[in-house]
Order: sequence, then C-alpha cells, then structure tokens
Amino acid sequence: MLMRWRGSRWLHIALGLVAGAAVGLAVYLASRLTGPALFALCGTTAGGVAAVVASAYSRFFQLAEVTVSVPQFSELRFAVTRDNKQTAWRLFVEAVTRVSGQPLATGTGLVREAMTSLYQLFAITREVLSEAAPTIRTTGRPTVEHLGIAMLNNELRPFLSTWHPRLRAWELANPDGPESAWPDDAECRAELAAMQLRLLRYVEGLGELAQVPNVEDVMGGIIAEPPTVPGQPTRRSAVADQ
Repeated sequence: MLMRWRGSRWLHIALGLVAGAAVGLAVYLASRLTGPALFALCGTTAGGVAAVVASAYSRFFQLAEVTVSVPQFSELRFAVTRDNKQTAWRLFVEAVTRVSGQPLATGTGLVREAMTSLYQLFAITREVLSEAAPTIRTTGRPTVEHLGIAMLNNELRPFLSTWHPRLRAWELANPDGPESAWPDDAECRAELAAMQLRLLRYVEGLGELAQVPNVEDVMGGIIAEPPTVPGQPTRRSAVADQ
C-alpha cells in the first residue's frame, strides 16, 4: 500500500503543492531581507545551485570506475564515461578480430602477415583515438586514451620498430626466398608470442572498459550453451563439436 501511495499521482501533486508553497514563502521572506542577510541568502542559493549542477554533471559524464590489470602498471582504476565506452568498444573489436592476436606456432603462418596486422592495428588505434573527443575528466583516474596510447607505445611500437626493419631488409635481399629461411625467424616468433600475451591484457582491458560481458569468453570465441529446458534433449553447439 505504501509503495502504491509513493508512486501515485496524488502523492506527486501533494509534493508539488508543498514545494510550491515552500518556494513562495522563501521568495516572500527573501524580498523582505536587506543588507548582509540578503547577500548571505544569495550566496547560499548560488552555492546550492552550483552543487546541484556539479552533481548532475558528474553523474552524466562519470558512469563508473573499472579496475584493469595492465602490463608494467599492475592494476589501475579507469574512469568509464559514455563517450570513452564507445571508443573502448571500437578498439576492442579491432584488436580482438585481427591476425596480430593469434599465436603463430613454429612452421605455421607468416610473420609478415602478423606484422602487417600489427601495423594496421597501430594505425586504426591512433585514428580512433584522434577522432574521439578527449575525455572530460571528472576524477584523476586514467581513461581509455591512456590505455590505448600505452598499448601503442609500450607494446606495438617497440616490437615493430625492432623487427620490421630486420624482416624488410632480409626480404629485399632475398625476394624469392621463403620466410622460413630467414635466420631470425624463430627469435622473432618467440618475441612476437611474448608480446601477444602482453597485448591480450590490453585488449581484455579495453573489453572491460567497454563493459563487455564475459569478455574472456568473447576473446576466446566461446559460445555459451543455452540453458537446459526440462523435458527437452540437450543440444551441443557446433563450436563445441569441432
């Protein structure tokens, strides 16, 4: 009964009448004030309005804070806003669907293909960040821009600046040679695998900032089994059968 009364139209009308009477009385009393009392009332009103506006502004732009484990930085709490949530989602999709995130076993795949994919990820990440409006920070927490730029400067840039010139020099000297004949192939693959493991932490962090549910399952391409309905046979997904 109490909940119905709280949500009823009559309660809203009653509250409106009380609020209107209070405002009217306050205006009347304020009109009779002079000197310091009037200035004190004006200052109090201005401060109250500023506090309400600041609170509403903070709630609009600051949705939540998410703890993300980032290589070289341990755990950081990131501010999540409506705008950078969309930016994180774009970066997450680009990163999780690229060849650069797939391991290259010995004798399989091409380092050149993975390196080209890394270059594309670098360019797209920079483009997405440059197109997005800078996050309006309401706290001192890092935002998606910090995570994206750290991924570029701490992982992609050092690997590419080290290994791309070496692979390119060998390709120019051996235009018809198979990549497997590159003397540095095994070493490059080992460093690529180590960098990919660190890169996955950044990608997972982007998924967390985008508030992707079950982000690890999404990254692994896992499709959850549907709930079992009593009286019906259990069906296995095609993914599980492969």
